[in-house]
Amino acid sequence: MLEVPQWLARLPKAELHLHLEGSLDPQMALELAQRNGQHQETLARVQKRYAYRDFLGFLLAFKWVSEQLQQPADYALLLHELLRRLHAQNVLYAEITLAAGVVLWKRQDLDAVFVALQEEYEKAYPQFPVEVRWIFDAVRNFGPQHVLDVARRAIAWKDAGVVAFGIGGDEQTAPPARFREAFDLVRAAGLRVTVHAGETAGPESIWAALRQLGAERLGHALAACRDPELLDYLAQAQIPLEVCLESNRRTGALRLQCGTDDLAAHPLADFYRRGLRVTLNTDDPGLFATSLNAEYARALQLGLTRDDLISVARTAFESAFCTLADRGVLLARFAAALNS
Repeated sequence: MLEVPQWLARLPKAELHLHLEGSLDPQMALELAQRNGQHQETLARVQKRYAYRDFLGFLLAFKWVSEQLQQPADYALLLHELLRRLHAQNVLYAEITLAAGVVLWKRQDLDAVFVALQEEYEKAYPQFPVEVRWIFDAVRNFGPQHVLDVARRAIAWKDAGVVAFGIGGDEQTAPPARFREAFDLVRAAGLRVTVHAGETAGPESIWAALRQLGAERLGHALAACRDPELLDYLAQAQIPLEVCLESNRRTGALRLQCGTDDLAAHPLADFYRRGLRVTLNTDDPGLFATSLNAEYARALQLGLTRDDLISVARTAFESAFCTLADRGVLLARFAAALNS
């Protein structure tokens, strides 16, 4: 059992790389499956779906999990539980990624889903006062037109809490250059840009995300450890990295980039010592059986000190895509909590 020190549990936090659908844990997935008519499902069967050893297995698990969300009310229920868990970990701010591309792929009404999420957030906020902004995410495997469609949907909801646009999926089969039109469109509309890059592809994927898509933050960026020139650039440009420790281990990305499943090989500590702007995130906490507190505890095991982790937590607030005014309020709350 991973031990989380009390000071760490009390530390005010922000989370920037968090997929709503990926927060669905096996027990809630079972409840949703049975509620939606899949009475043959059992907890053992569901838990088996959550067991995988490589990135393709993870993508299939994410697909199954997403399919359990069949009604706008299912999304709202999931958000309520996620907000409860975030508040319990002293998370003050979260940028939650909605797999808008998957919603469209399932032929669901994306507008109805997002309205349900907004209504649930407003209802739950007094009980779980976590400041939430949204990132709409497209699936790169579905092609440029799909990504462009999702980009337009993100722009349409820009004034309702959607602050950024990104892409996920399999980097190796869909390089960033194919999606330049969509990212040019969202940047012109004033949305911010984050890109999954260097998770399962090499450093060239990170360079392309920066140069061709204008990425302002990078999801994972694990492969940067293989390119000294890229490390120097990331440190100089101060591009925030959305590091997801347990995710990298569970999906096989760590094995792919570092040759082992041993988390001790993760380059997080080296990134931090080199002056890169690292943040800690859960990615898909339900699929990886993790929490933000646990991710910080893992970083502690990897050699980051208490002062280091306070700095990492501050970096997350500084790297948020909310307005400067909102960021200032959050940083003031962060500082006040540290001094209390």
